[in-house]
Amino acid sequence: MTQCQMLLMLEALMNDNKRLPQTPYNTRHRIRQLAYFQMIHKSHLVCREITRIDRRTLIILCNLLKIVAGLSWIEIVDVEEMVAMFLYVLVHNVKNRIIQQKFVRSGETDSGHFNLVVFAVVRLYDEMIKKPVLVTNNCTDQHWKYFEVGVVHVNCLGALLDVTYIKVNVPATDRPTFRTRKGEIATNVLGVCDTKGDFVYVLAG
Repeated sequence: MTQCQMLLMLEALMNDNKRLPQTPYNTRHRIRQLAYFQMIHKSHLVCREITRIDRRTLIILCNLLKIVAGLSWIEIVDVEEMVAMFLYVLVHNVKNRIIQQKFVRSGETDSGHFNLVVFAVVRLYDEMIKKPVLVTNNCTDQHWKYFEVGVVHVNCLGALLDVTYIKVNVPATDRPTFRTRKGEIATNVLGVCDTKGDFVYVLAG
C-alpha cells in the first residue's frame, strides 16, 4: 500500500472510526504511525497547534517523564505519542471521541494512556517545583531587607510583579483577545520572584 493510499484511508478512518477494526492489524498500525507523523513530525507549526509546544520541548518533557517519573511505552504506543495525546486533551479540552479520531486509537486505550501520563506528571513535582528561600529579617541584601521590613512581614517569598506582559503564541482566531495596546500578542502575568530573580509563582490572565 502506497503512502497516498494510506493517507486516503486515514482520512476515511478519521471520519468514520468504526471502520478501523475491519482493516488488517499491520495496516492499522501503519495508519496510526502516519497519523501521528502528520500531527507531530510533519512541521513545527502543526506540532505547536496540536500540543502548544515545539518538538524540542516535547522531547525534553518526554525524557523527563521517562527518566524521572518512570513512564514507559505500553504495547505499540510509545511515550511520545502518549504525551502528545495528553497535551492535546489539555490544550483543546476535547472529548475522548475526538482523540480516537485524531490519533486513530480506541477510547479505552486513550483513557488509559491519559491516566498514565497524569500520574507521571504528578511524580515530577519534586523535580519541577522547588521550595523558595524565604526573605528573613537577617537578610544581608540591603534591597531585599528594606523590602521585607518596610513592605511585608518576616519570611516573605519575594516581590509581587504587576502589569507584566509576556508574549504568547495563540491561534489566529484568539489573537484579538490577546492583542495589547501596542499591537503585540501577549497576556498579563502576575508573578513572585525570589532573591535570585527566579520566579516562584506565576498567574496568567
